[in-house]
Amino acid sequence: MTCLNRKDLGLLALRAAVGGVLIAHGSQKLFGWFGGGGLEGTTKAMEHMGFEPGRQSAIASGLGEAGGGALLVAGLATPVAGSIVAGTMAGAIAVHAPAGFFAVSGGYEYPAVLGTCGLALGVAGAGRYSLDHLVAHRFDGAALGALAFVASALGAAAVVTRRQDVVRRREARAADEQEGVGLS
Repeated sequence: MTCLNRKDLGLLALRAAVGGVLIAHGSQKLFGWFGGGGLEGTTKAMEHMGFEPGRQSAIASGLGEAGGGALLVAGLATPVAGSIVAGTMAGAIAVHAPAGFFAVSGGYEYPAVLGTCGLALGVAGAGRYSLDHLVAHRFDGAALGALAFVASALGAAAVVTRRQDVVRRREARAADEQEGVGLS
């Protein structure tokens, strides 16, 4: 008889909680469930936040959250899931960073916690109560994990840098327009 392992139960609980939250958030973006804007509303929001092109950014964000969350819940390809979640949350952190740390002020506290949990689960692994364990860890090897984290970091850096450029251009254009109004 196999006894339950506390560490593996803890990993299962963390995967279920974090993954479940991410699935819900991604579903808001993709399908409009749980009061979300759906793809149309998320596209507009992404464009407003400086993510271009908006529709592709909305799809990537929704899939990163819902897909990464689903993989975490299942405990499948956990290093890849963790890197997807961490990379997706890096984009959210970039949006919220100007408001400071705390969520009550619109800060990045919440996406930082989700991203950090994804990263930690990706590094720690899913534990015994997972599909990774069931399939003899075929999809969660160290090399795949390292590759996934590098790819996610590079992708997140590119997305965040592009967004920052868009936001800077918008601010410069607004300042130029304001200056032009002052000269009239």
